[in-house]
Amino acid sequence: MTHEPLGAAWLVWLETTALAQAMRQWLWLYPVVEIVHIVGIVLLVGAAAMFDLRLLGVSRRLPVAEMARHLLPWARLGLGVMVPTGLLMFSAHATEFAANPAFRLKLALVAAACLNAAVFHRWPFRSVSAWNVDAESPPAAKLAAGLSLTLWFGVIACGRLLAYL
Repeated sequence: MTHEPLGAAWLVWLETTALAQAMRQWLWLYPVVEIVHIVGIVLLVGAAAMFDLRLLGVSRRLPVAEMARHLLPWARLGLGVMVPTGLLMFSAHATEFAANPAFRLKLALVAAACLNAAVFHRWPFRSVSAWNVDAESPPAAKLAAGLSLTLWFGVIACGRLLAYL
């Protein structure tokens, strides 16, 4: 360990588990987990960005519903990769990350992005048949797309800032 773990008891416990110690001590484990985490980010944010750009008016001839059907599984897969790999990396530095403002903001942005997606699929997307092809997306869909792009960009920025704050 590079520091004495100080903080909430559960964070200290997590950081001193065998798995967390392996994440810090095995030469290639942390970098491999981080690379897989980045692949998850690429899958999720790439799929979301393609869909969001369509909602904002790019490639209007592509059916929104078909894009959602194709891209949503990729986004879910990306999230499914990001969460466990993120937890593994967090376990290795739990007390440090918990105190890092970039990490706390990153978690808040991930939660906000997921909530934004849920709200979009619950309300604006239900009327997609009216604006599926060659039509402008409704303002609520455009707002959700702009928020999505902004929030996921913020998640990526905060992830990079972890090393510097």
